[in-house]
Amino acid sequence: MDLYSIFGALERQSPGDTAFAERMLRLLPALPARPRIADIGCGTGTGTLLLAEHFQASVMAVDTSSEFLRILEQRAAERGLGGLVVTGQADMGALGWPEGSLDLLWSEGAAYHLTLAGALATWRPLLAPGGIAVVSELTWFTELPPEEARGYWESNYPAMGTEAENLARAAAAGYEVLGAHRLPEMAWRRNFYGPMRQRIAALRPAATEEDHALLDELETEAALFDRSDGAYGYTYYLLRKT
Repeated sequence: MDLYSIFGALERQSPGDTAFAERMLRLLPALPARPRIADIGCGTGTGTLLLAEHFQASVMAVDTSSEFLRILEQRAAERGLGGLVVTGQADMGALGWPEGSLDLLWSEGAAYHLTLAGALATWRPLLAPGGIAVVSELTWFTELPPEEARGYWESNYPAMGTEAENLARAAAAGYEVLGAHRLPEMAWRRNFYGPMRQRIAALRPAATEEDHALLDELETEAALFDRSDGAYGYTYYLLRKT
């Protein structure tokens, strides 16, 4: 069993919410009439499809998983958006695209693969002058989180920062911060951990001992979020290349 077996059947591969994402889009400054857009770390493409529909423009959707991209292509075709979605399997840290080739860079739940600082530095050259980046990042909402949560994330994502630290990282990487907005807790429970737990329950009967260990790890993360009383979550950082 691999992560595709678990998350390929889900609408989302990370916490998110369509109404919240639509709000983020309404907050963006004006873009060109036909903006050049990329969704980096797109998964099965819930964000990609929203972008394509909202802007009625082509979206380059990038992920390391060919299986996720195949599902995205199918979903786009079913919604009549196949002509607006271009998929590419690639390392998000080595895209090799021309400098200044994007007006809008969108990335939900994926920057941590490079760390936020690493992702912002790597992706900045891809943006046109004044180009916009919308990047969600796992973020501490308090300076004094519960010890259990701090220990878990120090082991699993030691680069995780507070909002103040992440805003400073964005400025240091060459971005103007246009906004920082917290994803509501319900989006984690209703849209991500809830469906994930249902998927885990469905997979348990046929799981091997090794599979059970992976499923246990995912359930541990979900239970930790429930116990952490809002100490952390995703913040969406709205940034403009300076």
